[in-house]
Amino acid sequence: MKQHPNCTDCERGPDVLKMPVPAGLKHEWATIETRRQFLGRSGKVLGWAALASLLGETAFIGDARGADAKGQPAKQAHDGFASPHFAPKAKRAIYLFMSGGPPQIDLLDYKPNLAALYDKDIPASVRGAQQLTGMTAGQARFPIAPSHWAFKQYGNTGTWVSDLLPYTGKMVDDLTIIKSTNTDAINHEPAIMLMNTGNMNAGKPCLGSWLSFGLGSMNDNLPTFMVLQTKVNPKENNQPVSSRLWGSGYLPSQYAGVGLRSSGEPVLYLTDPNGVDREVRRKMLDAVEQINQQTLAELGDPETNARIAQYEMAYRMQMSVPELVDLSKEPQSTWDLYGEDAKEPGSFAYNCLLARRMAERGVRFTQIYKRGWDVHDNVTVTLPTLCAETDRACYALVTDLKRRGLLDDTLVIWAGEFGRTVYSQGGLTPQNYGRDHHPRCFTTWMTGGGARPGVTYGETDDYSYNVVKDPVPVRDFNATVLRCLGFDHNKFTYKFQGLEQKLTGPAPASVVEGLLA
Repeated sequence: MKQHPNCTDCERGPDVLKMPVPAGLKHEWATIETRRQFLGRSGKVLGWAALASLLGETAFIGDARGADAKGQPAKQAHDGFASPHFAPKAKRAIYLFMSGGPPQIDLLDYKPNLAALYDKDIPASVRGAQQLTGMTAGQARFPIAPSHWAFKQYGNTGTWVSDLLPYTGKMVDDLTIIKSTNTDAINHEPAIMLMNTGNMNAGKPCLGSWLSFGLGSMNDNLPTFMVLQTKVNPKENNQPVSSRLWGSGYLPSQYAGVGLRSSGEPVLYLTDPNGVDREVRRKMLDAVEQINQQTLAELGDPETNARIAQYEMAYRMQMSVPELVDLSKEPQSTWDLYGEDAKEPGSFAYNCLLARRMAERGVRFTQIYKRGWDVHDNVTVTLPTLCAETDRACYALVTDLKRRGLLDDTLVIWAGEFGRTVYSQGGLTPQNYGRDHHPRCFTTWMTGGGARPGVTYGETDDYSYNVVKDPVPVRDFNATVLRCLGFDHNKFTYKFQGLEQKLTGPAPASVVEGLLA
């Protein structure tokens, strides 16, 4: 009986050693196959046998079984959740990540009394035992640098917003502004990792992967989690971001974020090679799936199942992705809302427009990274550029979702990894200053499904240095986001290395009820 219907001459499967390839390559394949299969299988068998002798046979039933009694691949533990723990307010989320640390004191945390304290040292009692970065720890002074920009009150809530963010001011009644967000990390990489993955060490699943894993797909033709990187502005201090920020960690790799490129092919290697048409591609994938299914039945490795799913998704994306990025049918009202920048691939406005199109098409989680917020110096030159790139686009995205009836069940998040110091890094003049990293307080906002609109939550001291009311640690922030999407962060777990792993980690975390609608 043939094992692979698409093969013409096999009993157990296609023999790669009979393919028309050079003899030297055949010998190499045979050597690799023998070593890998023998050592891999024997190592696993001996390891499981030793462990079973210690823990007992029943400890492995279900979790470690590669195939059931009928020879079918066994269902792996934790390979998805049928439904959230609560009725979710949001079906999807869009995360606008301002990488580098936006200065809260210049944008949304209004401190008018600081003008009278210009160039005076911040009191030691305010700084306390705060850890400083190596960039300012050696400064002889820590002179106060009030914001260079005026603030105005907006909306029915009378929320104070910097003149740098006039479009954000227009939508404050829709926003949940959190002034008391705080983090454990003072440097970029651990702080960004903590914000995105709930842990300062690499190798953990990010928020988008958790939600993809827990909620599943609403559109079989697009990934559940997509990532957009805004192209860099060379005039800004562009801290790097790496793919581990949207990786799946110990979750199956099918839950990792899929990045869209701003130039060339939107996703690499989607296009069929020359001479390969859709029918040939389909037959090839069917044959590869037969082999992968046999491997899955033999070894029970969930990554084999993930690979099958990814091959099929890639095949469907060959049609869905070109349609997604084709903006030619967008009406003039779209460009009037987002501005001309949205016509430039890779701009933040372009990515926000794509995020709206993804929301329409059922993408569960979209994350947009905007680098450049690392304003250690030259704040009065760099910050207006950053705000001009992002302010209108954020407003356009929220307004567009609202007009289309999507905001009610879409959670939009705006955040960086930490804040900025009230004291100046380096030289201070009435015309310019710099700001160092500051983990004790920073401002974030969210809006849409599950968030309470028109709320400013938490307070900082007169120096925007310490939280004095309603602190929101990053773990609580992430627990609250999960709650908006229907999950109890304590129950939303995945067993790995003998532990019930979760986004919020082993430290205590709480949902911030004051942020919820």
